[in-house]
Amino acid sequence: MCIASSGVIINKRGHKADVSFGGNIIEAEAGLTECEAGDRVLVHAGCIIQKLSVTEAEEMDEIMKLAEEAAAGALH
Repeated sequence: MCIASSGVIINKRGHKADVSFGGNIIEAEAGLTECEAGDRVLVHAGCIIQKLSVTEAEEMDEIMKLAEEAAAGALH
């Protein structure tokens, strides 16, 4: 199963962008939406699918944190 994750563009070259997810950097396809370095974005299956506001990115990060904590608790 794939889920979309929020990250920050640290470098953009044409239709490719380096996106940081808490220090882990991946190259993503950036041709589907207008974005630039410094933007918070939503990435799914290696493609930037949406530019996020700071509030949206923070909310998404909090939801992911809660999901990780719930999953970790279910394993114990």
